[in-house]
Amino acid sequence: MRKKQKTTPPPPHSTNAEESDLFDGLPDDLVVFILCKVSSSASSPSDLISILFTCKRLNRLGVHPLVLSKASPKALAIRAKNWSESAHRFLRLCVNSGNIEASYTLGMIRFYCLQNRGSGASLMAKAAIKTHAPALYSLAVIQFNGSGGSKNDKNLKAGVALCARAAYLGHVDALRELGHCLQDGYGVRQNVAEGRRLLVQANTRELASVLRARSVSPDPGLNGSGCGLLSDFGCDVTEPETHPVNTFLKEWFGSGCDGSGLRMCSHVGCGRPETRPHEFRRCSVCGAVNYCSRGCQALDWKLRHKIECMPMERWLEENNGGDNGGVGGGDGGGGEEEGELN
Repeated sequence: MRKKQKTTPPPPHSTNAEESDLFDGLPDDLVVFILCKVSSSASSPSDLISILFTCKRLNRLGVHPLVLSKASPKALAIRAKNWSESAHRFLRLCVNSGNIEASYTLGMIRFYCLQNRGSGASLMAKAAIKTHAPALYSLAVIQFNGSGGSKNDKNLKAGVALCARAAYLGHVDALRELGHCLQDGYGVRQNVAEGRRLLVQANTRELASVLRARSVSPDPGLNGSGCGLLSDFGCDVTEPETHPVNTFLKEWFGSGCDGSGLRMCSHVGCGRPETRPHEFRRCSVCGAVNYCSRGCQALDWKLRHKIECMPMERWLEENNGGDNGGVGGGDGGGGEEEGELN
């Protein structure tokens, strides 16, 4: 009989060299595909940046145009305190890779923060051409205010046209802005009934988005949370999530708008500053707040200003020891012409 030969088991694959060989054996296309998934689902810039420091291969493939083109808005949410030339270069790489969100983000930063108006507007227009709704709306706000130029540079018709396009793409703030324009005859022929219809539609979309979010992540805030945004339907809904670039603007300018005497939009979710003195309109009742747009005014009225607003005369009486204790009224929807100071 033949002797049974002894077989030795294969050595365990536990050494670093062998493990690296397994990774090195993966084709670049597969690694890029995985990195695209990570980039599109990243919840912060660190999720993407940490990959670049892992190894030389991931550092090289992590800046592949396909990976950068898929970067999510949160992956581009750079904090103002962390702004640097390397952050600027990273956003430029994303723009050159065809990332529409990066075009909008860098465009807003250049236009408002770096005061490079031409380049910033060009980048926002690049995103708008590719049907990026927030870019369309931001360009509309620039046209309404003549931002970056003089009062004579306002183009109300262009602002309405850009708002209409953004509203068609589902942008709720643009839809609300368009409704107010139609109600007031601002840059378009007045049509009160159509304006009110669009405002109702904006509130419907606002409420529907909250209900969809609650169906995924239930929250007891609906119908009873005192800190929610009061919808016209009588429900407390959570405040709309602020876009990362608006958060960047708020952090960059802070409360004093870099000491130049220029004001910021009073809506807490906006962050846009004036580009010249008295560019924004003020509340016609109290004169204490100012807004870059009718949409921001309407949102801030429902969120906060409705409780705080009071006529200037009553404010003076109360601060001089008067006994009138009520809160000032008004509809919160008025805005004075540019430069009319109280």
